[in-house]
Amino acid sequence: MRAQDRARRAGTRPRINHTLETALSILRDLARFLTEHRGKDDWALVDVDDIEVFLATSPKARKRRLVVLRQFFRFARSQRIVLIDPTRTPIVKERNGFRGRTLTLGQQRELFRRWTTDDHVHPREALLGMLAPLHGASSTEVRTLPITDVDAAAQTVRLGKRPHPVPLDPASWTVLERCLDHRAKWPTTNPHVMVTKGTKAGRSPASTAYVSHVLDDCGYPPRMIRSTRLVDLVNTMDPKLVAAAFGMDPQATLIYLAEHVDREVELASRATANPLAHPGDQR
Repeated sequence: MRAQDRARRAGTRPRINHTLETALSILRDLARFLTEHRGKDDWALVDVDDIEVFLATSPKARKRRLVVLRQFFRFARSQRIVLIDPTRTPIVKERNGFRGRTLTLGQQRELFRRWTTDDHVHPREALLGMLAPLHGASSTEVRTLPITDVDAAAQTVRLGKRPHPVPLDPASWTVLERCLDHRAKWPTTNPHVMVTKGTKAGRSPASTAYVSHVLDDCGYPPRMIRSTRLVDLVNTMDPKLVAAAFGMDPQATLIYLAEHVDREVELASRATANPLAHPGDQR
């Protein structure tokens, strides 16, 4: 509350009451946890293990909780309420596991039919839609794709930082040709395949904001569609090979493997802890 007053006097943005109430509720939850589950009624008795167990009770709120607890224990240490800050060791960063949504097989088939058979679908939607689930193309790779990177003889395209040209299947190539035909109807010198009304007079690629809404009519965001392809590839192939083929950092592909790895580790731990476990669990 003193910080609120200082911010008002300085003309900066003070913390709202809801923020203060949230912080107090986190401290209240910790106090209840310590007394009810850890048998401790003094802040000086709190150790790192207590903090870790408390944070584990709500993994999604870990980052927010730890920020508040660190603020409190810094204050408590400055006031000699505690001698050691138990929040210095825990890491704020959450596990880098993929938590996004993916398409079901039925949804993928529905979208494929939409982009290959429906003539009313805009060519730019069909292009981004086909390259994302079949070739794992990102919105940036599609919007910055220049015409010079399209090889009509080999039916390949160069996407982003990928080390090799990407061969297109017949359906994807047909959609690309349709997009190029739509572009050819405009008098433009823009070097990119995806040209909009706002970029036809210049040479810059379509804006990020525009591309983020290209797939609005189909009902699914580009990231969700692309993630479906990456999750499938990473979990059926070597993540390092996928990273090399897509020009990605190896750590980036491991994110999509995290949930699969954690599940395998969990099953192995159960089998070790219980030697009479069902053989299927040991897999």
